Amino acid sequence: MLIRIIEPLSRIFHRHLNPTRIVAVSFGAIILTGTLLLLLPAASRNGQGADLLTALFTATSATCVTGLVLADTWLNWTLFGQIVILVMIQLGGLGFMTVITLFSFALHRRIGLSERLIMVSTLNLNDMDGVVRVVRHALMGTFFLEAVGAALLSIRFIPKFGVLGGVWRGIFHAVSAFCNAGFDLMGTDGPFASLTAYTDDPLVLVTVAALIVFGGLGFFVWEDILRSRSWNRLSLYSKMVLTITTSLILIGAAFIFSVEYDNAATLGSMKPWEKVLNSVFQSVTLRTAGFNTIDQGSLRDCSLAGSILFMLIGGSSGSAAGGIKTVTAGVLLLTVRAGILGREEVTVGGRAISSRRVMNALTLTLTVAMVFLAASMLISLADDIPYLQAAFETASAMGTVGLSTGITVTLSGFSRILLICLMYLGRVGILSFSIAFLTRRTAISRIKYPTFEIMIG
Repeated sequence: MLIRIIEPLSRIFHRHLNPTRIVAVSFGAIILTGTLLLLLPAASRNGQGADLLTALFTATSATCVTGLVLADTWLNWTLFGQIVILVMIQLGGLGFMTVITLFSFALHRRIGLSERLIMVSTLNLNDMDGVVRVVRHALMGTFFLEAVGAALLSIRFIPKFGVLGGVWRGIFHAVSAFCNAGFDLMGTDGPFASLTAYTDDPLVLVTVAALIVFGGLGFFVWEDILRSRSWNRLSLYSKMVLTITTSLILIGAAFIFSVEYDNAATLGSMKPWEKVLNSVFQSVTLRTAGFNTIDQGSLRDCSLAGSILFMLIGGSSGSAAGGIKTVTAGVLLLTVRAGILGREEVTVGGRAISSRRVMNALTLTLTVAMVFLAASMLISLADDIPYLQAAFETASAMGTVGLSTGITVTLSGFSRILLICLMYLGRVGILSFSIAFLTRRTAISRIKYPTFEIMIG
């Protein structure tokens, strides 16, 4: 039955081949379908069904792998509702067209040129060279890592929740972590508890953190590592992704550790090794994951401000993560370095980055910054809340992170709808924006204008 549904959808998409349109429509279709399913009485524990805004907010958050919620996932949704949410997370993390391709593999159907073009676009690849192999390895790697993660988490969850409950939670949290979604089923420890009960459990935190990092690296980097198996043979892009990712994790952990070390409401009461573990976990989860072990509302203002920056950066291109992406942030820093040194070219590793890519990075970042500032001010004004909390919530939605200081459920209908738009923009808009950069042709002006010098600074 599912194959009969998928095949016509695939043909419709191919008939009007436009990668950016396909991304937007496919995510929108998943959100709409998920909303309708979550409205069913069978999805809610109260047996009456959720209200439209809660269902739409949850479906958008799950599909855009964000993690912001208006109702605790375990306490509010039945097993049916949880399964719907998990499917949306998996579809949103992999990308709908990638899942459609999975059925083509299962049916042993030849992957056509149109499908290859779509896969190149949705995975942010530069060309079609080996794209089918990349997608196949991406699917295999995803399911393998999720299975390993589920098995490891089940070791800890089964003694506490029983065999069925432990295995289900292991699967749910492994998929949620790998797809950088941040949804959890820990409502038995209290509403919106997330992983606060596991601050002293390395097995759970290291497993979840590892899944988040793997899911945020990007499928191209996976393929490059698998093919090269040596640092020296890796592409310059993969080296940048791995270097920047590692640096951000270490810098973020050191920042959280130093600022929150003696904060009794966060790390202060923990043992030294627990402080290190939770600082690293907080640094990782800020990169679009959304799980938390410490109360985000108790973070110091300095930590909130720094967290906003990390959330807006996000993960890497072609991954389940959101944000402007790690390499984009790297290009910005390299551009600043080139400007300070008075160089005309932006270089890295003995190579020059094209002016078009530099312009793309600047355009994307400035666009995100302007939307972020406008949206955070609107939320602060609409709900009369401190700007820093509104900015944190806005960055969490735009970066598809899912962390919150606890204000999500108190927001007005206007702010909730705005967050829905931001989550969609953060996942679909930025992805479409990136695809547009990759697929558009460079405009060649027929007119050359005279240059003039202006004062900067």
